[in-house]
Amino acid sequence: MKKSLIYVLLAMVLVIVTAGFAFAAQEVAKAAAVSTGTVDYTKAIIIGCSLLAAGMAIAFGTIGTGNGMGAGLNGATNAVGRNPEAQGKILLTMMVGLAMIESLAIYALVVALIVLYANPLLKYIG
Repeated sequence: MKKSLIYVLLAMVLVIVTAGFAFAAQEVAKAAAVSTGTVDYTKAIIIGCSLLAAGMAIAFGTIGTGNGMGAGLNGATNAVGRNPEAQGKILLTMMVGLAMIESLAIYALVVALIVLYANPLLKYIG
């Protein structure tokens, strides 16, 4: 059961990763063929790689912050279990730490959005 689930998830990731390349290549090929008669895939390759980079930025950013939040909550619940009287201080410290960790996920989202919508590489290829 677990093995088939992993295969299905892997197939879904593969489709998501390659879809950007396929759709970007088709659009750029149509536009280039109409304007010049020849096909240049440079813009399609850059757009496809940008989609891949944005996905990886979000994936790694959220995986890291999820692990950090899990470790923080684990430590906080253990600390409250050992010393229930200090719950207020532990809760405050945990909330501040979780807010700091969550800001890293927001930074990953900002990087992904910049790569997707304000791609600095596209202005160099025209």
